[in-house]
Amino acid sequence: MATSASPGDTRIDTRRHVVAVVAFDRISPFHLSVPCVVFGEDRRGGGVPDFDFRVCAAETGALATTAGFSIAVTHGLEALADAHTIIVPSWRDPGEAPPAALIDALRAAHERGALLVGLCLGAFVLAAAGILDGRPASTHWAWADDFARRYPRVRLDPDVLYVDDGNVLTSAGTAAGLDCCLHVLRKISGAQVANYVARRLVVSPHRQGGQAQYVQQPMPTSPRGDRLSGLLDWVSGHLAMPHTLDTLAARALMSRRTFTRRFRLATGTTVGAWLLAQRLARAQQLLESTDESVESIAASAGFGSAASLRQHFGEAFRTSPSAWRRGFRGD
Repeated sequence: MATSASPGDTRIDTRRHVVAVVAFDRISPFHLSVPCVVFGEDRRGGGVPDFDFRVCAAETGALATTAGFSIAVTHGLEALADAHTIIVPSWRDPGEAPPAALIDALRAAHERGALLVGLCLGAFVLAAAGILDGRPASTHWAWADDFARRYPRVRLDPDVLYVDDGNVLTSAGTAAGLDCCLHVLRKISGAQVANYVARRLVVSPHRQGGQAQYVQQPMPTSPRGDRLSGLLDWVSGHLAMPHTLDTLAARALMSRRTFTRRFRLATGTTVGAWLLAQRLARAQQLLESTDESVESIAASAGFGSAASLRQHFGEAFRTSPSAWRRGFRGD
């Protein structure tokens, strides 16, 4: 089994990659469905690996859900023993300590190098196991203050969608769990596979984890009649151009002040941060799917120089563009 401490160190072996999801009594069906729909469905026609997907629980018998029906889980916690990736999709009560057997199983998995993921309140479970001590993490913003009080040794960032800290990932609530799972799929199998699954789910193929959890005015689904939405689509297709706040405001026929305000309301981030995220995502895609040189990719993604690409790539992903390419190709 090959695992990596950061995206790009070495590609994870996906020939029979084991993904285990931890269910529990009174689980939310939505939270459970997120990893199931990303990793548990047969999409081999789109190049998605044939994962060994398991749902397990510390409890025996039927598990109640918050939607009024029950589910049957066929695996116990022994299913975690050889899992490459373990996902805790939420937790029923932040004030309730997880079962000791679950804590022990998660600690053992962490010690042997498994990739651990805590979605939404699942971050509370990883924190209770001590796995997040001294590490950055996120959780649902509504429980952020409670989390910070309970686990002061965790470097909580309550404002982002998800945090990738190498072999441990945590996310904000609800839909952010889907973003995080698609990001994990991208780490395991590359951008092409993750984008294919995202298209099947009819969701954005890649939202950077640093995007704000709370967006006051979501981006319209159609650019028709909306200059800002249409502009962002255009910029995404012309990243090689030297965009600035002033040039984009002028293209949107807005004042600098109005454009800045509307951009923040629509995206939850700044123009500079959004541009960087788009350029990094484009560089990742080209590194994984083409043989273009780093210099050519830097130009295509709008970084201007290979040195600039390496600097930003290293700061964002703690690895180099060349190492990222080698990792996803299994070289």
